Amino acid sequence: MAAFATRSAPFLGLAAVLCVLAGAQQLSPSFYSRSCPNLASIVRSEMTSALQRERRMGASILRLFFHDCFVNGCDGSILLDDTSTFTGEKNAGPNANSARGFEVIDAIKTRVEAACRATVSCADILALAARDGVNLLGGPTWSVPLGRKDSRTASQSAANANLPGPGSSLATLITMFGNKNLSPGDMTALSGAHTIGRSQCQFFRNRIYNERNINASFAALRQRTCPRSGGDSNLAPLDVQTADGFDNAYYRNLVGQRGLLHSDQELFNGGSQDALVRQYSNSPSQFSADFVTAMLKMGGLLPSSGTQTEVSTINPTIVDVYAAEQSHKCLGGCRGADEEACRGEEGQWGGW
Repeated sequence: MAAFATRSAPFLGLAAVLCVLAGAQQLSPSFYSRSCPNLASIVRSEMTSALQRERRMGASILRLFFHDCFVNGCDGSILLDDTSTFTGEKNAGPNANSARGFEVIDAIKTRVEAACRATVSCADILALAARDGVNLLGGPTWSVPLGRKDSRTASQSAANANLPGPGSSLATLITMFGNKNLSPGDMTALSGAHTIGRSQCQFFRNRIYNERNINASFAALRQRTCPRSGGDSNLAPLDVQTADGFDNAYYRNLVGQRGLLHSDQELFNGGSQDALVRQYSNSPSQFSADFVTAMLKMGGLLPSSGTQTEVSTINPTIVDVYAAEQSHKCLGGCRGADEEACRGEEGQWGGW
């Protein structure tokens, strides 16, 4: 079986961040130490299997976590299918035909439920899976504060309003991350997630044919599989150097004008983040440390007060309050259904 390089460098400076999250957000890395002591090993095992099948899945799970946290906090709402009472996030513009990895979260949840029923939230599983995906692809690891609850609702309009797009300007990115109490530096560090994953031709076509701040050889390379018309769903790696390795090559690409998306190259285009991008391009350790800190801050985004939450379980007939409202057997996300059978094979569209 394939082996994965992992990095376990201790980020001792994160202790303060963890304490803040544990206090203010009521989250703790030891939240399940007694109620579900094997949680971390279960998640790690399933993520290892998932990446052995498809290394791209690490990026897909990381993207799910980002898209979950940016819409009313890290509450698992991206995992919910539409019901008669709400239109959820799965088919919002940034997620439709591109958000993927739901079956991996389902597989983890199934094993977790067998070990510790009605105890661990899907939101926490997603947070752990995102961390392990990064580490299994060669990136850093960190202690994940736990104790999140799962949302009982989701909003397509909120997803459309809160998730930045591939054509976003630097000013827009700074504003949208700032709305989540994430600094421009946090935004630049989190953007390093684009060192793994893929994007569709339709999202970078304008850049490779019309923008001037792009390396000519790189543009020509991408044009081979992304024609001026047609091929919208053709995929290209976000990182031309190490597509499935979590490292600082993304920033070296930006310095060399090899950013795939317009929003990527905006980070190094004569603006406020140029110096930080150059620092990350020269220092893998600084990028890793700042990425972990920013991930912890993002992972501390919780639902607004008044949002109804629960710990979702696999068996909808016992606990799932939405079972009677579903119009088909696919309950989605951690709702325990054979989603692939209902929705068809996962489309290879979109980013990550």
